[in-house]
Amino acid sequence: MSLTKATILSIYSELLKKHKKQNWWPINNVYNNKNYKVPENDKEKFEICLGAILTQNTAWKNVEKALENLRKEKLIDPKKLINADIKELIRPAGYFNQKERKIKVFTKFYLGLKGRTPTRDELLSLWGIGKETADSILLYAYKQPIFVVDAYTRRLFGFSKEMDYDEIREKFEKALPRDYRIYNEYHALIVAEGKTLKKV
Repeated sequence: MSLTKATILSIYSELLKKHKKQNWWPINNVYNNKNYKVPENDKEKFEICLGAILTQNTAWKNVEKALENLRKEKLIDPKKLINADIKELIRPAGYFNQKERKIKVFTKFYLGLKGRTPTRDELLSLWGIGKETADSILLYAYKQPIFVVDAYTRRLFGFSKEMDYDEIREKFEKALPRDYRIYNEYHALIVAEGKTLKKV
C-alpha cells in the first residue's frame, strides 16, 4: 500500500463511514460523554493516564476491571494512590507487580506537574513509559495533537514490526490536519477496524 496523504485521508473517510464516530477514549463509556469533553477535570485526566499504563499488553476489558476496582476504593486520586497497595486491585490487567511500580513512578511525576502538561520527552524518561503509552497520555489526557501508533495501525496499514514508531507517527501527522480530535478519532477507528481483523 502506497501511504500517500490522499490514501491516509481516504481510509479515514472509509473507516468513519463504516464504524461511525467513536468519540474515544474508552473512559467515555463510564462518563457517558460523546463530545471529546473528557477529560473535564483532573480526576478524569488521571484516570486516562492510569488506563494508558494498565492497557500495556492486555485487552481493554481487563483494564476496565482494574479501573473499576480503583474507583470503588476511591483511588483515582494521585494523592491517595501514591501510598496505597494496589497490586490486587489491578491484578485483572496482568503484570500487576510491574504495573504497580509503573503507576507509582508515573503518579509521583504527575503530582510534580502541578497541573501543567508534560512533554513527550519527560514521559519517555519515566520507567515503564514507552512511546505508545506516552502518546496516548498526551493525546487523550492532555488533548495534544500527537498520533498514537499501535499494533492495529501496523497491521491495518501493512507496516512491519521493524519500522520505526516515530516514522509511522509522522506519516499520519503530516497527512492530517493538526487537530487532536482528528487524531483521536482516527486512532479509535483503527482500533474498531482492528478488532474485526482475524489474528494471523
